[in-house]
Amino acid sequence: MASFVKKGHDVKKVQALHHLRLFIRPVQYPSLTDIMAVREILQAGNDLLYRKSKPVDFRKDHVEALMGDLSDTLVDFMARKKLGRGISGPQIGVLKRAVYVIEDGRHLSFINPRITKRSKKKMMVWDSCFCYDLDIFVLIERSRDVTVEYYTPVGKKKVEDFSGPLSELLQHETDHLDGILSYQHLKEPVRIMRRSEWEKHGRPYIIKGWEG
Repeated sequence: MASFVKKGHDVKKVQALHHLRLFIRPVQYPSLTDIMAVREILQAGNDLLYRKSKPVDFRKDHVEALMGDLSDTLVDFMARKKLGRGISGPQIGVLKRAVYVIEDGRHLSFINPRITKRSKKKMMVWDSCFCYDLDIFVLIERSRDVTVEYYTPVGKKKVEDFSGPLSELLQHETDHLDGILSYQHLKEPVRIMRRSEWEKHGRPYIIKGWEG
């Protein structure tokens, strides 16, 4: 210790500072990754699911934390249920226009997505939802192709065309942002199936209007 004390320095003060440093450590603030978490998924009947979500404000909202929560929750649910591809803000109780998708190994974020064009060609799909605990499937009609305008998590605006499965998924998720669940598109009450029956039928998905 003494060898580091320069001439003219007060040895006792230097020793006191040295001992103080032994107890002082940098404050460890939690990172966004630490804050991100698996959230509870709201179930059909919860009032929040039928409300319209507000646009994400890049200046005020914690976009990275929100997308992290959506990602963590989606990955967890997929692992437990062995099914699922997308999730939206309202499903975890956050009324913000944000969607997270995992499709064919790709992780995709859609901030303030808006479907600007829908094809006249339709397809019939067996649709389920995390909000039904993936236990109920409904046969509904969706547009085969859509054009979606959205922003990336860093605020970059993009416009893309989607067809088939990803088109169907984005229609499902953007419906959530407007307070709509897939069963509300049902035209015939007989077009409902429990997952156990869906499994027995070979997991049918798009049954008409798509050959991709």
